[in-house]
Amino acid sequence: MAADSSSVNSSSGKSCGLQERKELAEKVYAALAKAIPEPKAELRYGSVYELLTAVMLSAQATDKSVNAVTVELFRLAPTPEKMLELGEEKVRDIVKTVGLANTKARHIIEAAQILVSEFKGEVPESMEELVRLPGVGEKTAKVVLNVGFGKGVIAVDTHILRVAHRLGLSEAKTPAGVSKDLEEITPAEYLQNAHHYLLLHGRYTCRAQRPLCDSCPLAGLCRHIQN
Repeated sequence: MAADSSSVNSSSGKSCGLQERKELAEKVYAALAKAIPEPKAELRYGSVYELLTAVMLSAQATDKSVNAVTVELFRLAPTPEKMLELGEEKVRDIVKTVGLANTKARHIIEAAQILVSEFKGEVPESMEELVRLPGVGEKTAKVVLNVGFGKGVIAVDTHILRVAHRLGLSEAKTPAGVSKDLEEITPAEYLQNAHHYLLLHGRYTCRAQRPLCDSCPLAGLCRHIQN
């Protein structure tokens, strides 16, 4: 099987052109839409602010571990104002089982302070404003924009990076580069759910170790299998 390196055409060995990648993307999403009829986030949240906080906690952590702590966290602090009242020490105690808990607790409180002082307690709806918040990078911001505000952007994590490389949808080496490539080639009708289609496929089928190639809905399209 081919490694997760540059994107090449499995039959010719040449890099895929833009039009070829667009045609491939159309087929990929059509197949994933049939295989994943209800694409949605596995993080639990009840508002855009809770979504933002959950995604901040999810860095280098599983959704399961985040959901285990946000039940209590969001019960006590469902808004930035309540989060500030809770305080960093209490936040840290609640999320202590999640990786990098100390840093994340500090960022959650610092972000809440900015949201209250500069945005009237509301989560901003632009990339530029979101990435100003401590602990919020491009990936977190794009998840919030896509899932919370319905924007047609694609956040890229390790699962999506792997899937994009294996399928030949992108040659970019960085998440930001892959995100740009995917947003360029994803058909408009799939753009809203593209992040979840690719993430869930990577998490449960196109896994890093022992991918389920025999039952993969994309087997006929994948150069990783064909090689």
